Amino acid sequence: MNKQPKYRQVADALRRDIDNKVYAPGSRLPSESELSERFDASRNTVRSGLALLVSEGLISSSQGLGYAVRKHEVFELNASRFENLTFPQNGDAYNTDVTNAGRRPTQTFRVEVTPADEYVADRLKVERQSTTVLRFCHRFVDEVPWSTQATYYPDWLVKEAPRLAEPGDVAEGTTRYLAGIGIEQVGYFDEISARMPTPEEGRLLDVPAGVPVLLWTRTGYSTDKPIRCTITTFRGDLNRMNYEIGKLDAREGEQA
Repeated sequence: MNKQPKYRQVADALRRDIDNKVYAPGSRLPSESELSERFDASRNTVRSGLALLVSEGLISSSQGLGYAVRKHEVFELNASRFENLTFPQNGDAYNTDVTNAGRRPTQTFRVEVTPADEYVADRLKVERQSTTVLRFCHRFVDEVPWSTQATYYPDWLVKEAPRLAEPGDVAEGTTRYLAGIGIEQVGYFDEISARMPTPEEGRLLDVPAGVPVLLWTRTGYSTDKPIRCTITTFRGDLNRMNYEIGKLDAREGEQA
């Protein structure tokens, strides 16, 4: 005998249907009244089961349109190749990776002068509240919010590389721009974590209820000092990050 509450039984059954592609990504679920009949349950019970699936990020609800299965078109980012200046690029690494995946990149920019908070200052090895230039990107894949990226540059570097403070995109990417004027990043330190989104992150990334964000902080170093701190925030349900380390000849020979 199933001792789970009825609303959980409803949620479990619908979750199995979604996993088994009975309801495909983007398709609409039956109405509450139809589900009430199917499960021999009150509409309030069905509504509670549906609300559980909404909180898990499996379905979405729209006023007057009912419930639909969320699309989960995961984008795979090769984080170890993101700064590789020898890898053929079409613009910066973001545009290259998204285009190579057969998808469409778009992004908006904001550039501003801002004081370094404790997190950024510790990574840039500068005084807290000292001046930095922030380049902030809001990125999309096929018009779906994908990530936000906040890159902080110390004031001393901006004086040597003034294009960092100019509004708009640096077409070749900032890493290539800096290398072109003799400021090469020779090493990177990555920090990866996950947490629930802030209200602002939830708004910018359209994060479903119950879905965490993935945080990737990369600090770039010259031979003697850190030169930038980049904090990228991804929707946890639409992104996968991988790294390539060492020789991968055996992987290249894998069967499809």
